[in-house]
Amino acid sequence: MNKRSLRARMREARLAFASVEPIRVAPEFIKRLRAGSVVASYRPMPGEADPAPLERAARQAGCALALPFLTDRSAPMRFRRWDGALAAGPYGIEQPPADAPEVAPDVILTPLVAFDRTGARLGQGAGLYDRAFAAHPGAWRVGVAWSVQEVDVLPIDAWDVPLHAIATEKEWITP
Repeated sequence: MNKRSLRARMREARLAFASVEPIRVAPEFIKRLRAGSVVASYRPMPGEADPAPLERAARQAGCALALPFLTDRSAPMRFRRWDGALAAGPYGIEQPPADAPEVAPDVILTPLVAFDRTGARLGQGAGLYDRAFAAHPGAWRVGVAWSVQEVDVLPIDAWDVPLHAIATEKEWITP
């Protein structure tokens, strides 16, 4: 199956899924957190898994939070410190105001369209997160998804950057 048709099918599955359970915060996640570290999260779009439990754990550990900051598809995604204030960004996303300080994340929480147990991920298709991963190679990459978004095998391209872990409402997956 090609990425385009898989994306369409998995977006439908994600939208149809109604979990009453939040995303799990695994001990492996908490052990990685250090006071003063920067954890980049995201504001979930309809159907996306909400990273709020992971954000709370990061704040409790003394981490700073950041969110993606976009200007357009061709510009790299940057991360700006998030203190709770949000501004409207492109593509319907909420992001920190333009004057929020830019930061380099130590952990990047990533929304997913689909994933497999090897750490392969399928995103929205613009390559924004792959380019952000390349710009921050030392950041720990954690996919956040509902369990229904898991597939046996994902088609991957040379530029696809794998995840270090995946958090779902059912389990913590370490490839």
